[in-house]
Amino acid sequence: MKKYLLPVCLLLLSGPSFAQKTKTAKKPKASSAQQKPDRRAGNPIFPGWYADPEGAIFQKQYWVYPTYSAKYEDQIFFDAFSSPDLVTWTKHPAILDTTRVKWAKKAMWAPAIIEKDKRYYLFFGANDIQSDKETGGIGVAVADKPGGPYKDYLGKPLVDKFHNGAQPIDQFVFKDPKDGQHYLIYGGWKHCNIAKLKNDFTGFVPFEDGTTFREITPQQYVEGPFMFVRGGKYYFMWSEGGWTGPNYSVAYAVADSPFGPFQRVGKILQQDPSIATGAGHHSVMQVPGKDEWYIVYHRRPLGETDGNHRVTCIDRMEFNADGSIKPVQMTNTSVSAKLLR
Repeated sequence: MKKYLLPVCLLLLSGPSFAQKTKTAKKPKASSAQQKPDRRAGNPIFPGWYADPEGAIFQKQYWVYPTYSAKYEDQIFFDAFSSPDLVTWTKHPAILDTTRVKWAKKAMWAPAIIEKDKRYYLFFGANDIQSDKETGGIGVAVADKPGGPYKDYLGKPLVDKFHNGAQPIDQFVFKDPKDGQHYLIYGGWKHCNIAKLKNDFTGFVPFEDGTTFREITPQQYVEGPFMFVRGGKYYFMWSEGGWTGPNYSVAYAVADSPFGPFQRVGKILQQDPSIATGAGHHSVMQVPGKDEWYIVYHRRPLGETDGNHRVTCIDRMEFNADGSIKPVQMTNTSVSAKLLR
């Protein structure tokens, strides 16, 4: 695959807008005034090989921040995508790259985004370190707009060592709605840690027992953690299986605290031989003020054998009356247009 090249002048420009082919759903008998086309995005929601998508809502826009899915040596930048309605997406190219993160050389993975005090903080993994002797880990970049451009915030990794056996990758920033505290939840190699972030995101605040990184690994955890709160309960989600294989999938647990204990409930997203394989490493978006949820994830198109050939998709995520998550039905049509009010 060719290296990604982009003139510096283009970094300040947003990319083109585009939408997947839309479908018009036939409706029951109704007056002409009631007959409106069901605009849908189609999956994947935008073209290109992209994985590990982080979905977010900023300034009445949906945003998706994915990994550029290629050989590690070519993963030296992040693109972002924005949409007013989940159907039409605008590409924001190279919002961050290795020219602005001097310690990052390759394998820039799984961006996580959060807004605080009108600034946008992009947490990311880089270099795929295999031991504490290597340079890399989890970094932080910052910008004044969700579409960047971002610059390195610390000049060094935020997490550059293995703690509790967790490889410092696949970071997620969780703001606890109950007290406003921000946590970093992360980890590969089948271990997951949670750590309390300082108010300015420059480091961590130790827990009362003096430790900084607390392990919260549930059964069958592999990587890709995500957390949200619904009905006062903490939903912890993660990916299982191998990321290059067809059995990559998403499972979850529920607890009364962000620290668990988390008892695995089961899978809610996995391959469908009629749709796609390798469905995993997801995030979740909630329509503000409504009990409406979307799961943003990557999957491998049928017939693809290259491990890096992954695409970003969105489908509905729904709950049963008891609060359990219904199995997600992967689709090729994706979701209907939804404007944010």
